[in-house]
Amino acid sequence: MEHKLLLLTSDNDRYRSLLGSCHLPHLTLLGDDPQSILDADIWLAEPPLAAPLVGHAKQIKWMQSTYAGVDLLVKPRLRRDYQLTNVRGIFGPLMSEYLFGYLLAHQRQHKQYQSQQAEKIWRPGNFRTLQGQELLLLGTGNIAKHLAQTAKHFGMRVTGINRGAKPTIGFDSVDTLANLAHHIDKADAIAAILPSTPQTQGALNQELLAMMKPEAILFNLGRGDVLDLDALYAQLLSHPQQNAILDVFNQEPLPQEHPIWSLENVIITPHIAAPSFPEQVVEIFANNYHKFIKGEPLSHKVNFERGY
Repeated sequence: MEHKLLLLTSDNDRYRSLLGSCHLPHLTLLGDDPQSILDADIWLAEPPLAAPLVGHAKQIKWMQSTYAGVDLLVKPRLRRDYQLTNVRGIFGPLMSEYLFGYLLAHQRQHKQYQSQQAEKIWRPGNFRTLQGQELLLLGTGNIAKHLAQTAKHFGMRVTGINRGAKPTIGFDSVDTLANLAHHIDKADAIAAILPSTPQTQGALNQELLAMMKPEAILFNLGRGDVLDLDALYAQLLSHPQQNAILDVFNQEPLPQEHPIWSLENVIITPHIAAPSFPEQVVEIFANNYHKFIKGEPLSHKVNFERGY
């Protein structure tokens, strides 16, 4: 059976080149014209580009997202009569580089020494070692498992939060989101890597943020709507010894008028903690395509009800 592929990415030329070097039998790569939306039975797409158009698709049977997050495609009002897969298993090393890069720079007081260098001041500080510190990971999936493994390398204790407190290899303890208040006040570093679901939206609210340790550092790396950004601003404004590293936001780009831009104890990055590279996405797509044409279960299939 012949299949037709629609590309909806910000780098279609790169994807075309990579797909051309793959062995993908019985697959025709369509152009970017509106007719292709009607004719394609397979989509390789970025969710922001696909979400407004998927309702017009006539033949779609499977969509491979180029993102891990597919929030825009699982909203109740959108169609669900096709298979949706995302990309997983490639972000752990990148996210670990990001989190521990910032965490180590913070603990080793890089900012202080850079400031002292500008004034030619030789004055040792009192840095803290990560050994014995508590890392609280909101999420215990592939990315969180990699972070937990890296944390163990530095001698940290790791607590994970998931839906059912399911024991997970690499974590010292695991609990549910409902019990987050029992753990957040003990954590030296907190990293949110949760998907966006009705249960996780606003999970890090004013009440919980107020429980953080006096010198805690918070990372938001999963979905922007897990965190109440206004509440975090108020918390960090009144607790300057606390810090936050923020890579994802409910509205992106983060509006210039939001006051959190101005806080010295916040670092804002533009959703770059763990990007998906076309080479990695195409490898996942090609593997799934061979399963698709054989009628086998696809890897990384998204549950529309759960949202991930």
